[in-house]
Amino acid sequence: MIISSILWHRLDQPGHDAARLEEQGGGYRIEGTAVFGEDEQPCRLDYRVTCDARWHTRSATVCGWMGTTAIDWLIAVDDARAWTFNGLACPAVVGCEDVDLSFTPATNLLPIRRLALPVGVRSNVRAAWLRFPEGVLEPLEQTYSHVAERQYAYESSGGTFRTLLDTNDVGIVTDYHGLWRRVGS
Repeated sequence: MIISSILWHRLDQPGHDAARLEEQGGGYRIEGTAVFGEDEQPCRLDYRVTCDARWHTRSATVCGWMGTTAIDWLIAVDDARAWTFNGLACPAVVGCEDVDLSFTPATNLLPIRRLALPVGVRSNVRAAWLRFPEGVLEPLEQTYSHVAERQYAYESSGGTFRTLLDTNDVGIVTDYHGLWRRVGS
């Protein structure tokens, strides 16, 4: 069952991202397509993230291209929270609950839904961050503070990156201040 869908416009450079959230078989799936420029090359990335019923990431795929280079990445995580990237173990991100795909605001939904923070509460998160275009999975320390009914203060990189995230009623980011904004209402 489709829960929600969204189209974002990138604010810092040309680009769009369309995504939808679906409930499936006791869990959730986010899938979308991001089209943007990177290092003066056109990119098209199709992504799919699956989660269990408690919003813990189970897998993520990213397929597409950057310029003339094909991209086909598979991220998986087991019940012990051990992660693999294209079949290779990633010990640096063992224990992370969420995947964070650096090229889309879609994955901010995961900690927002998993944590279900009351307004006025903040929480630290350690995400398995997929850096693009490097194709590297590494830990990223993040902080989510629920500052208003549908707004979160977000920090990463030890507080050197800060922004506000406005969300819709299901927790999908509608305005990633300075980077992405929902098209339409």
